[in-house]
Parts: sequence; structure tokens; C-alpha cells
Amino acid sequence: MAVHFTSEEFQARKDRVLAQMAERNLDALLMFAPESHYWLSGYDTFGFCFFQCLVLKSNGDLTLLTRSADLRQARQTSIIDDIRIWIDSAGAQPAHHLREMLDDLDLLGKTMGIEYDTQGLTAKNGRELDDALKTFGNTEDASDLVPRLRMVKSAAEIACVRRAGELADDALDAGLALIGAGADEGEILAAMQGAVFAGGGDYPGNPFIIGSGADALLCRTKSGRRKLDATDQITLEFAGVYRMYHVALMRTVVIGKPSDRHVEMHRAADEALKA
Repeated sequence: MAVHFTSEEFQARKDRVLAQMAERNLDALLMFAPESHYWLSGYDTFGFCFFQCLVLKSNGDLTLLTRSADLRQARQTSIIDDIRIWIDSAGAQPAHHLREMLDDLDLLGKTMGIEYDTQGLTAKNGRELDDALKTFGNTEDASDLVPRLRMVKSAAEIACVRRAGELADDALDAGLALIGAGADEGEILAAMQGAVFAGGGDYPGNPFIIGSGADALLCRTKSGRRKLDATDQITLEFAGVYRMYHVALMRTVVIGKPSDRHVEMHRAADEALKA
């Protein structure tokens, strides 16, 4: 199995969630956020663009509702034993499948917290969910519950963050080794991302951002690569990623003679560091 934490680690995380649920008088927590799924069970998939819900009952039981395409993914990457499937076909109503599952879990008339503030629950699916549950039980927004707990990292998580930081440094070193007049952005990007992969790391949550020339100040990735001029500026925004834990860095490199503005900004930054 591709599960990267011990059963004791997952149990400790679950215990923290259950304690918060008890404080809020929740009989169940309906999780749609992929980071909640991963943190609580190890479930690792980009299938969260489709409807899927991980339910934690107050007795500690975990049940996942997902598509058939993610069944093996859930079995291979998570500690979840109870996995239910909804069929992704024309006219499918996964929210109603979820209601049936909640009924089977004896949650009719109970109080349930729901993660609304997440990319894992589209507006359309959220409306269908509310409609399906409006006469089923009591619901409330519990989007903040797991994120607040995830802020405090365990020793096992800190080890992953440290490794991610090392991979970020490796990526930067690989990029700096190539940057210069005539260098190809694509080769720089390949070297940086390759350094993370070679070190056992993962894809980042969003693509590396690389821009030079007129695109040096962009804050998002874009399609198309160019070669650096003799006098140029390149901006790199990237992350070392290990077991999905990210350490993000941003660096700007000047090629050739720096402009007066570059010198001015460097001096200002130097003075701020000395202050």
C-alpha cells in the first residue's frame, strides 16, 4: 500500500478530529476537501474534481463515497476499509447516493458538519447536497474544523516538511546552474522539477512558475518558453514537495548588468535585513 504514515499517526489525527466534533455536538463530519482526505486517511487522488465524500462518524468509523475510477486508488493509498461507489453516468446524482449512504450509516435525524469551503465541492454539487439533506438531518458548516487541526504538525509531518525544504534547495541549485545568457527556460524548468523527482519528491499543487523578459513579473504559470537575453531577469516560483508536503520558494535572478532599479531594490533589502 502507498500509505506514508503509521496507523498510530492516523489514529492520533482522528482522535483530534473526534474531540472537536464532540465539542461541536456533531454526530458526523462530511469531508470534501482533498487535503482532509489525505491527512485523515492517506487517500491520495486528484479525483476530487468529481463528487466524493469522506464521512467520519462520532464513533470513529470512516466511510468513503467515490467514483468507480477511484476505487483502487482509495484501496491502495488509504486506511479506509468501507468504500462505497457511485456510478458516473448520464443523469447521475451522487448527492442522493450520499444521502442513502448516510441513512445506511444510521445518521438520519443527526447533526452533521459539512466542508463547504473547498475545491472538492463545486457550487452545483453543494446545492444538490443541501437539497438532498434538507429533510434528512441537521447540517452546519464545519469547513474550519480539520484545517485548524492541520496547522499543528506532528513530528512525522515536520520530517516531511524538512525533506521538502531540502528538495526545494536542490531545485534552486539545479536552476541556478543553468541560468545565463542564452539559457532556455524549458531546460531550466526541466532541471528544477527533475531535481525534485530525482530526490523522491512529488508534483507540486500548482505548476512551477517561470518567467523572464516581459513575463518576469507574472505571478502565474503560462504556456510557452523563451531563451534568456544577455541582459534579462528571470523569476522562479516553485516548491519542493515530499509526501504532498510543500516548501515554496521564490527567487529573482538578474542576467547581465543590473538596472538602477535592481541596485536600488537590493540596497533597500540589505538595509531591511540589517535593521
